[in-house]
Amino acid sequence: MVETPFDADIRVGEVLEAQRFEEANKPKMTKLWIDLGEEHGEVQSAAQLDHHYDPAELEGRQVLCATNLGSVRIAGFKSEALTVGVPDEEGYPVLVEPDEDVPLGGLLF
Repeated sequence: MVETPFDADIRVGEVLEAQRFEEANKPKMTKLWIDLGEEHGEVQSAAQLDHHYDPAELEGRQVLCATNLGSVRIAGFKSEALTVGVPDEEGYPVLVEPDEDVPLGGLLF
């Protein structure tokens, strides 16, 4: 097993489904269902992605997720992983993702 120099468990997943999160208080939220591979299973994530991404274009895309930060309920939706992004000039998240397809569940190191 590869050990990481930090405490966050960040893994590669594939977005199975994405929907606009109309019920959320924050604008431009998206509900994501992400496959982290056979060993880690499927997780849900809520992310503020609608500024840059249409939900339909997220499906099938590989993303990075922090999986060991606990879960939170947002407007009744259980978000179990933090989808990793960096802010653009206006502060809106831009996804961090591998530039090649890699095995699902792979650990960032």
